[in-house]
Amino acid sequence: MAVTSWHTDHINFNRKKLLGAGTLMALVAFYQGQVLNKFRSAALLSPIAHMNQMTSILTKIAAVAFLANEICWLGLREFVPNGDVAVKFAKDFCHILNLKCSNLMTLFAGPNCCLNSSTIDVFLDHEPQPTSTKNLVHLSQMIRTGTIAKYDYGDQGQNMQHYGQPLPPLYDMTGIPNEFPLFLSYGGQDTLSDAKDVQVLLNDLKDHDRNKLVVMLNEDYAHVDFVMGVNANQMIYDPMMDFFKVN
Repeated sequence: MAVTSWHTDHINFNRKKLLGAGTLMALVAFYQGQVLNKFRSAALLSPIAHMNQMTSILTKIAAVAFLANEICWLGLREFVPNGDVAVKFAKDFCHILNLKCSNLMTLFAGPNCCLNSSTIDVFLDHEPQPTSTKNLVHLSQMIRTGTIAKYDYGDQGQNMQHYGQPLPPLYDMTGIPNEFPLFLSYGGQDTLSDAKDVQVLLNDLKDHDRNKLVVMLNEDYAHVDFVMGVNANQMIYDPMMDFFKVN
């Protein structure tokens, strides 16, 4: 789960939540210049772009074990986190490692600082949301290779057919226009959007116009805190709205 917030000439504030890498989709779109004429600015919360230093135990195990590939080969085109396949995997994982399944959120996204029981219940009623298994395969490829690239079809002939080259093209985050206003906020306890990976992204943006880039680090926050933290309004959303008022 990542949060991408947009500010457009037509929509004052619209918040979108996407499983896994909504921010990565946004950054790629900005790099390719696909939507820049439609947006005035963007806020990326707990941004996922580079993923080779990700410390999420569950995510790393799933990527290394090619679990998304297995699901795809079974003919399942949509991955439903609360569905039978995901529930069975979670139960098996807990059993093998002798873990309490109540700790799965921490293993997946990091030790959240600012949730209470009521916010956790609300979160689990709506998240994580379904996504395509091909999307999961793509994300697991980038975790294993440590690169940000287009989907690898696993066959040079198919890659040639789609891309005109045997390997998938890389996405270059340094190509994001320096004058496009960006607000980035990330957490020190986040194991999906690891702080070291975010630093790599910030290095990609080192030539960004200084008055067009706002970066906030909350040392106590993990991934879910950005959406359901009891103090998220004060810590995250108020500064973000201040950014939107200027941009």
